[in-house]
Amino acid sequence: MNTNKKTAKIAGLMYLGNIIFGIFAQVIRSRLIVPGDVATTAKNIMASEWLFRIGFVSDLIMVTFYLLMGLAFYVLLKPVNKTVALLMLLLNLAGVPMLGINMLNQFATLHLMSGAGYLSVFSADQLHALGMLFFNLHEYGYSIAAISWGFYLLPLGYLVFKSGFLPRILGVLVMLAGFFDFIQFIQVFLFPNYVAITYPGLAVAMIAEFGLALWLLIMGAKDQKPALVEAG
Repeated sequence: MNTNKKTAKIAGLMYLGNIIFGIFAQVIRSRLIVPGDVATTAKNIMASEWLFRIGFVSDLIMVTFYLLMGLAFYVLLKPVNKTVALLMLLLNLAGVPMLGINMLNQFATLHLMSGAGYLSVFSADQLHALGMLFFNLHEYGYSIAAISWGFYLLPLGYLVFKSGFLPRILGVLVMLAGFFDFIQFIQVFLFPNYVAITYPGLAVAMIAEFGLALWLLIMGAKDQKPALVEAG
């Protein structure tokens, strides 16, 4: 297999793994967490502790795929523009520790709601409330990491657009997805009551990121050098 195509397929596999494990973890959380209902949430988590742990591990695997796909994209797209590819890689790397450290907030939820002996100084209601607090912090942590995701997608989309060996429309869509990630960050922290403004961005992101991942995995990259190589 042509080296360029092989690298593209590896990048697509890493990207698809990142998406699938991230969605799987989110689905699990949505089944266990009832917003605004601390008692029911605590009951769900303790009744399905194993499921909660699976979701946690799935999120960690997602972070690992996120790291590896950044490296694969750098190798694939470096010939297009080395400077922009390096910027993309640095933004990817910046998001990894943000996501990893944020996972502690999610795991703290399980510990607080488990009612472990060393937590006996707190009442059950207090522990459940603290558990929900840490879960909410975990969700906000995701929104903060969206800064890194959004800015990472901008140079990625640009490189895809300029590559000459990947469809330009995918590059445009990926850049739009990055812009909407930034809109989501603004919405969460400045306009929390206007969630609806993020819906178009979610649709664009799904099309762009699934589209790029599947194209790379199935089609790879054309067996040719980039049409335009820019100096880095």
